[in-house]
Amino acid sequence: MASEQKKEDYQEYVRQNSPKTNLPLQMGKAFVMGGIICCLGQFIVNMAMNRFGIEKETAAGWCSVILILLSALFTGFNLYGKLVKWGGAGALVPITGFANSVVASAIEYKTEGQVFGIGCKIFTIAGPVILYGIFTSWCLGVVYWIGKLMGLV
Repeated sequence: MASEQKKEDYQEYVRQNSPKTNLPLQMGKAFVMGGIICCLGQFIVNMAMNRFGIEKETAAGWCSVILILLSALFTGFNLYGKLVKWGGAGALVPITGFANSVVASAIEYKTEGQVFGIGCKIFTIAGPVILYGIFTSWCLGVVYWIGKLMGLV
């Protein structure tokens, strides 16, 4: 009976100390932030294609590189965190959020040196994403290859 009371007390403590959130507002902000990032990406692609005559696939590659660079710079100047605080998942989900996680880890551990700080800790957050992304791609490639052998694809 005492453990039930402790659980209830703890849940009440958590409820009182947890920040109050407005889910529709948060979702709206995430939508706007993600939309701004996507519009910026589309602007980069359009400029590369129309202004510089770059092919669509190459322009898309340049778009990714420029968005990653901007994210790294914004993280380095401590601005990306403010975007994330306002836009939530809208700033964390795109490729810019991935770049932010890599750069933030490097900045956090730079005082421990080039090898044991940056070198060891830079992929603390991004490493699992890279690992499982590559592994999943490999698995899907094997499934596709088998499908082609069987004439299904």
